[in-house]
Amino acid sequence: MSSDSHSPTPPPPPSPPLSPSPASPVVIGIDVATASVRVLGVDGQGRVLAGARADLPPPARTGAGTSEQDARSWWPAVRSALRRTTGALPRRGREVIAAAVSATSGTIVPTGTRGEPLGPALMYDDRRAAGINAQAQRAGSARWEALGLSVGPTAALGRAVWCLRTYGSALRQVLHTPEFIGRELTGHPVATDWSHALKSGYDARAQQWAHEVFDALGFPLGLLPPVGAPGTEAGVVGPEGAAATGLPEGCSVRLGMTDGCAGQIATGAVEPGRFVGVVGTTYVLKGVSEHLVRDAAGAFYSHRHPDGWWLPGGASNTGGECLAGVAPARLPELDAAAAARGPASYVRYPLCRDGERFPFVSGAARGFALGGPRDDADAHRAALEGVAFLERLALERIQRAGIPVLGPLHAAGGGSRSAVWTAIRATVLDRPVRVVDRAETAFGAALLAAAGTLHEDLAASAAAMVCSGALTEPVRAEHPALEEAYGRFVAELSERGWLPDD
Repeated sequence: MSSDSHSPTPPPPPSPPLSPSPASPVVIGIDVATASVRVLGVDGQGRVLAGARADLPPPARTGAGTSEQDARSWWPAVRSALRRTTGALPRRGREVIAAAVSATSGTIVPTGTRGEPLGPALMYDDRRAAGINAQAQRAGSARWEALGLSVGPTAALGRAVWCLRTYGSALRQVLHTPEFIGRELTGHPVATDWSHALKSGYDARAQQWAHEVFDALGFPLGLLPPVGAPGTEAGVVGPEGAAATGLPEGCSVRLGMTDGCAGQIATGAVEPGRFVGVVGTTYVLKGVSEHLVRDAAGAFYSHRHPDGWWLPGGASNTGGECLAGVAPARLPELDAAAAARGPASYVRYPLCRDGERFPFVSGAARGFALGGPRDDADAHRAALEGVAFLERLALERIQRAGIPVLGPLHAAGGGSRSAVWTAIRATVLDRPVRVVDRAETAFGAALLAAAGTLHEDLAASAAAMVCSGALTEPVRAEHPALEEAYGRFVAELSERGWLPDD
C-alpha cells in the first residue's frame, strides 16, 4: 500500500505467466503511484497472468511545502505498462473485460477545455493551500464533525480552490489521477469515485459535495467531477484508447479507490469485522464496519466501502522505520536470535519521529525504553514487540469505539515477511495473524474491476481471487511475559499523558 499517504514496501514480482483456457476472461488493475505505474492482468481465480511497470518522474518538492509532478507523464506511463501487459496475455488483450485505476489519495491536476493539464499535478503531500483548508474546516465544521473528519493542511479541497485562484477562467475541471487516465481510456470525461473524492470535500454519507464549504470559498461545484461508487462503470474503452493500450474497444472502465483502500481490498479484508495491519515504514490499520463510527480525537477516520459500509483506519508514526538503522543483511540473523531468545528483557516504544497520530494523537509523544538491551538481539526483539504493542493498542481503540474485530488479523507490508515478527504480533494480539501474499494496490484495483463483471460483487471477487495466505497462531508459552510487558507499555503511555481518557 502507498500513500493515504504512507511509504509502501516494494510489491512482490509478478507471478510467471500462466496459460489458462483461451476463453478465460481477465481484468486489469492499474496503480498510478508516486514513483511508477504498475499494471496487473488477473483472471477470475486471482492468478496474475501478466504485469508491467513504468517509471514516473520524481515529484518536485520544496522546503515551502509544495509537491508537484508532471501530469503529462501519467498517460504515457500507463499506456506503456498496459501495452506490455496486454501484449503478454494469451489472447493479446482481447480477453480483458474490465479495468480499474487506483492512485494516491488527494493528488489533483487542473485541466482545461480538452482535459489537458494547465500546470503540474499537486501531489497528496502538497501544503500550499494550508490556509484555505483551515477556512474550509471552519466553514464545514458541523459536516466534518458528523463525518469524523478534519480538513488537514494537505487536503485536496484547498488545493482545488488554489487552482481556481491561480488559473482563473482557463480552469474547466479539477481532476484526480483516475479521471485523468479514465478520459484517455474512454475518450470523454468520467466520474470520480467517492474514495478519491474524500479529501477533496466529498461527503460520502450524504453522497454530495460539501456545497456550503465550496460556496464559502467561492468555488463552483461544476469544476469538480460527478461522483460514483467504486467498482461501478465510468465508461468503456474507446477506439483511441484501445489502439494505444491493446485493451479491446468496449472494455468496461470501472471506478477505483485510493491506493490505501485498494491495498486493503487486496488482502481480502472486505466484509464487516475484517481488518488488516500493514507494517511498512509506518504502521497502518484498516478494516470494515457496518456503520460510520466517529473518533473525537481524530486518530482514525473512514472511507466508504463500495457496498455502502465503512472503512475505518488510521496510520501511526511508528512502524518498520524503527529498524532503519539495521543493515538489511543482518535482519535474518537478528530475527533468528530474537526467536530463540523469547520475550525481550525490557519494554520499548520504538517511535523514531516527533509526535504520534494513531492509535492516539499527541504532538508531545517521543520514543522511550523502560530499561535497556542486553545485546543486539534483545534490542531487536524489543523493537518488534513495541510495534506489536502499538498494533494491539490500535485494535483496542477500534473496538472501544464499538467496531467489532472478527477472526484472524490480515497482515501485509514488509514487516509481515518476518516470521518471528508475525508470531510476536499474533501472541500480543492473542489472535491468529494471516499473512497475505499479494497485498498491492494494482491487485486491489483488479478486484474492483472484477466486481460486477467476473463476479457478482466485491465480496465474491475477494472470496474467489484472494489467496488465503499463511496463518500464524499465538505462541502460548510467550503470552504471559508479553501480556505483562504490554501492561507496562500502556501504563507508561498513560503516565506521560499521551493516551485519551476513554
